[in-house]
Order: sequence, then C-alpha cells, then structure tokens
Amino acid sequence: MKKELLEQYAKLLANVGINVEKGEEVWINAGLDQPEFVRMVVEECYKAGAKRVQVDWHYDPLAKLNYKYMSLGELSKVTPYRLAKLKYSAKKLPSVLHIVSDDPDALKGVNVAKMAKARMKQYPKIKPYRDAMDGKYKWCIAGVPGVKWAKKIFPNLSDEEAVEALWEKILLTSRVDEHNTVQNWKEHNEFLVNQSQKLKDLNLKYLYYKSSTGTDFKVELIEGINWGAGIEHTDKGKVFNPNIPTEEVFTSPLAGSCEGKLVATKPLSYQGQLIEDFYFIFKDGKVTEVGAKKNQEALEKMVKMDECASMLGEVALVPYSSPINQSGILFYETLYDENAVCHVALGAGFKELLPDGPSLTTEQAQERGINDSMIHVDFMIGSPDLSIVGEDVNGHKIQIFKDGTWAI
Repeated sequence: MKKELLEQYAKLLANVGINVEKGEEVWINAGLDQPEFVRMVVEECYKAGAKRVQVDWHYDPLAKLNYKYMSLGELSKVTPYRLAKLKYSAKKLPSVLHIVSDDPDALKGVNVAKMAKARMKQYPKIKPYRDAMDGKYKWCIAGVPGVKWAKKIFPNLSDEEAVEALWEKILLTSRVDEHNTVQNWKEHNEFLVNQSQKLKDLNLKYLYYKSSTGTDFKVELIEGINWGAGIEHTDKGKVFNPNIPTEEVFTSPLAGSCEGKLVATKPLSYQGQLIEDFYFIFKDGKVTEVGAKKNQEALEKMVKMDECASMLGEVALVPYSSPINQSGILFYETLYDENAVCHVALGAGFKELLPDGPSLTTEQAQERGINDSMIHVDFMIGSPDLSIVGEDVNGHKIQIFKDGTWAI
C-alpha cells in the first residue's frame, strides 16, 4: 500500500477521528497486525499536539487461552491494575482510539456460557467508571488489516495479496485519497448532519419497517430526541468522529416499546464468533424468540446478558447504496458491516442524544426511555426493498426509506 495513502489515513484518525488538541493525552488500543501503521498514528497524534500517547497492544490467541484455562472465578475478577486504569481514565478523560484488526473467528470454540458469565460478573465493577466517562471524552474506532481477517474475506489470495486487498477496501470506504481526505470527510459529515436535522424536524413518534426478508417491525421513538450523525460532541463541546467509516444517521428508541420481527441480512461477528442467518421476534418491547442457523447459543446468551439486553438501544438508517455495501464484500467486522445497510442495536442506548443528555445520570436517562445495558450489539437489517415509514406525533405518515435508500 502506498505510504502516502497510509499517512493520509493516519492523519484522518488523529485529526478527524479523535481530533487531537494541544496538551491532550491519547490512548490507542491495537492488535499486533500493523505496528508500522500504529507508529504513523502515534506520530500524527504528537504532531497534532498530544502531550502523551499510550499504546496498549492485544492479541486474541492469548485471550482465547485465558478463556480456556482460567477458572470462572479468575476470569470474573477486575484486577487492581485494570481498576486503576479505569479510575485514571474516568478522571483524566484521555482521547481513545481503537484500531481493530481481529480475526473474526478468533474465539471459535470458546465456552460461550463461561465467557458470558465472566463478563456479567465484571460488569457491575466496571459500570460506574464507564458511566462517569459517558459523553465526556473523545473516541474513535477504525480498522487496519490483519492477515487472518484479510484471509477470511479473500480466501483465494496469498497472505500478502489479501492484506493489500483489504487495505484497498478500508481506505476506499474511509474516503481516503492522497490529497483531499479531510475535505472528503467535511463534506460527508455535512450531508449526514443535514439528514439528521431533517429527521428531527419531522418530529417522528413511530417507525415502521417492512421488507421481503421477513422483517415486519414497529418501534416507538422518544419525544424530542435528537438524531446522531457523523460527528459527535462531548459535554464540553469537543468534536470527534467515533466511527471511521460511517454512513449512519441514528437515534435511540423508547426502551421497551417495539413489536414484530427483525431479520438480519448479514452475519454478525460477536465476541469472536460468527452468527449467521438469524432473526429476533419482539413482544412488548423485548426479545421473546431468537433463531439462527449458526451459533444460536451465542445469540441466546447475548440477549440474557442482563435484564435490558433484550431491548433496543439504537435504530440507524444507512442507504443500501452505501460505499461499504457497494464494495461487494462482507467485512465480518461490525464497524464496517453496520455501515453497509440499515441496522439496529440491542442493549445500551445513547443518553447524549437527549437534548439535556450530557447532564443526566444513567438512571435519569433510563427514566426518559434510554435503554441501559452492558451490551451494545449492532446487527444489519437493510435490503434492496426495505421500506421505512415514519409516523409523526399528529399521526401523519412519511416515507423515510424506499427501496432500501433515502426518500427524504
């Protein structure tokens, strides 16, 4: 891959993704797959004014060994070291960049029940710190190719060719070129924000989804809630792009108020396992039935992670004609695949989308209808014939999506 393009991508992540400002501390979480690119990002963060850049490396095969050999009791502990990091991050609020390159099948064969129980036991100890940071710091998730990830997508290519092919797709969908990358993102963000304002102005109360895949669904929205798109803001007004790439305009629905069936149109990579050909049936706002041709057990565990894991936290609108979908590949990575077509998410919602959200506690946001859960799992429901009809507070119907794309 041309060095100039990689440098542009590194600048994009530092200057648009987490939007580094002078004197800030930056944390980067990354796998071992692209150390030279991570070095480029670190340098760009320093050039943008960061006072310190800390890189934490991870390696999925080690995580798999931990799940295999450690007792449930040990896995369930939150170590003093991790607690100290959580306390520090909640106090100092460093900007955080997550660079993903994971093998979609990294945790294949892991005991799903054991993994779920360990997470459930850790969550109450971690949650107070996450709540304290919510809406107050800048963060971004972006991708780089790992060999196993690339080979999953391009199995007939050599390792080197597969990585190169995945680099091309990542840079294309991230709107990277040698000269105008930041300008590309400025224009893209403006379009997304414009669409979000249109939706807010419609003052919608319900969304109705229907497609030939079997999706037939109704969800209620929270009165007066905002729609998110592209850029986000901290409680202090600092701007960042949490996902690169992104194509979505999204909001949090009223927790516990939806009915019908949602059928996934793309596989879901969840905790290193691939769930395929699956659906959810909702009644009285909660999942009452799940089905999957592959890894149904993981799906069943997911919706039982806590009492709110079976409710929706997000609905997101993405045109079927998005660059990610037009790339013609399945990325096996939610960051990309969720931005291919329309999706929803089970679990936690976004309190910051409420007009006074940043000032609310998690409990206060829940009272206003924002779901709270230890999970936030996106799955894709977009199709070429997906119809989404909105109904406003006066009962008027508006076609929001037609044939899988924007109608407004």
